[in-house]
Amino acid sequence: MSVRVRFLPDDITVNAEVGESLLDVADKAGVFIPTGCLMGSCHACTVEVEDGNIIRACISSIPAGRKEMTINLFSDPTW
Repeated sequence: MSVRVRFLPDDITVNAEVGESLLDVADKAGVFIPTGCLMGSCHACTVEVEDGNIIRACISSIPAGRKEMTINLFSDPTW
């Protein structure tokens, strides 16, 4: 099942498969999400989904049961 993923603030949209890594989806879309530990501990890859929840992209994947998903990227100059 395909999910349409929209990355803000650049408004880039790409299709992704359920279970696909969020970092892989971002890479496929040409969107940079900074990473550090790749285990979710350092919070370098923190993003916000449209419902306001904060997730760590390195340990997140595209969820089932959705047709669309919006990811708000933060800009952190330290990463």
